[in-house]
Amino acid sequence: MRQSTLPIKTRKEAPRDEVSKNAQLLIRAGFIHKELAGVYSILPLGLRVIRKIENIIREEMNALGGIELLMSSLQDSALWKKTNRFSDESMDVWFKTHLHSGDKFHEGTELGLASTHEEPITNMLKEHISSYKDLPFAVYQIQTKFRNEVRAKSGILRGREFAMKDLYSFARTEEEFREFYEKCAVAYEKIFSRVGIGEQTFRTFASGGAFSEFSDEFQTITDAGEDTIYISDEKGFAVNKEVYTDATLEKLGLKKESLREARAIEVGNIFPLGTRFSSALGLSYKNEEGKEVTPIMGSYGIGIGRLMGTVVEVLADDRGLVWPESIAPFDVHLVRIGSDREVVEVADTLYERLQERNISVLLDDRDKSPGEKFADSDLLGIPRRIVIGPQSLKDSSVELVHRRDGIVHTKKIEEIEKL
Repeated sequence: MRQSTLPIKTRKEAPRDEVSKNAQLLIRAGFIHKELAGVYSILPLGLRVIRKIENIIREEMNALGGIELLMSSLQDSALWKKTNRFSDESMDVWFKTHLHSGDKFHEGTELGLASTHEEPITNMLKEHISSYKDLPFAVYQIQTKFRNEVRAKSGILRGREFAMKDLYSFARTEEEFREFYEKCAVAYEKIFSRVGIGEQTFRTFASGGAFSEFSDEFQTITDAGEDTIYISDEKGFAVNKEVYTDATLEKLGLKKESLREARAIEVGNIFPLGTRFSSALGLSYKNEEGKEVTPIMGSYGIGIGRLMGTVVEVLADDRGLVWPESIAPFDVHLVRIGSDREVVEVADTLYERLQERNISVLLDDRDKSPGEKFADSDLLGIPRRIVIGPQSLKDSSVELVHRRDGIVHTKKIEEIEKL
C-alpha cells in the first residue's frame, strides 16, 4: 500500500475525552475511530491487525477440532427467559428492542442484541444431536456482541459493541469434557504467545459464578488492568482476587508468601457450564443403552478488540505502537526521503520486489519532511523500517531500523531485497 493513497491520516493528539492508552494511540495512528463511548469503528490499518488476530485464533480453534459457524445477533427473548437470563436483574448488560410494523410495536416480541450465545447454540443443536455417536464436538464463531457496559472508559478493552470468538463444547462425560477443556487452555496459551504477550499472560483461577466452583481466566499483566491477581511464578499460574481465600490457596497448594500481586487485563476465559443450559433447554441424546442423557457443556471466549488493545497496552512505548510481526498491519514500512529521481526509482523497485516475495509493505511516498515521516513511522509501529534517501544511495545502501529496539543497521540494497 502507498501511504499517499491512504485516506486515513495520523494525528498529533488524541481526543480529550479519551483516557486509555490503547485508544489514544490507536486513534492517533489511524487504526480506529471513536463513534461514542465504548463504540469504535475499525479503520483500514486496524482491520489488517484484527484479521491477523482472527486468523491466529481460527488456526488454533480449528486445530482443536472446532467447527466455525455464524449465529444471529438478534435474540428471541422467549429462549433466554427459559434460563432466567433475559431480565435486567440477572443480566444487566442487555441492549433490547422490539419488532414493529409502522409506528406500532408487536406485543410480546421483545428482542435482545446478543451478549453471548449459550442459549441459541444449545437450542439450535436440539435439531442436530440425537445419539451418543454425535458427540463430542465443539463449534465456534467470531461475531459481533453487544453489552451495555457501565464502565466504557477503557478504549477497546471494554466496549459496548465488539467482536468476540466464542466456542461451545458438548461432551458425553465429565472426563471427556475435561479433556477438551485442558486442550483449549493450551490452545489459548499458544494464541497469546503468537500475538506477542505470552510471557505476560497467566492462566488464572477465578469464580465459576452460577456454573461451577472455578473457571479459568487468562490475565495479562499491565498497569491498565482492571483485575488484581496473585501469581505463582513457580507453578506458572495465578489466582484472581475474587477467589483469593485460604481455602482456595490450600486447594491449589499455594502459600501467600510465595505469590506476587499484579494488575492485569482478562484477555480470555474458559467456563465449565455443566448441564445448566442443556437441561434448561431440553438438549439430550440417547446413550448406548437408549437412555436419554444431557450433554455436558463448556464456553470459551476471547474478545478480538480487547486482545488487540491489550497488545497495545503491554508493548507500546512513548513513541507509539509496537506491533509483533505476527499481527502487524505490514511487515515493512518503506520510508522514502525526498523525491530525487534515483530515490523514487529505487524505492518503487524495492517496493515491488518485496511484495513479490510476499512481504507486505507500506510505502511512505508522501511529500513530508524526514522528521514527520519518522515520527509517523514510530507511531504506526510496523516492525521494520527501511529508509531510502540520497545519502545512503551514494553507497547503494539503505537503513534498516527495528521498531522494538530502535537499532539501526546499514544494509546493501541487494541484502534488503532478500529479507
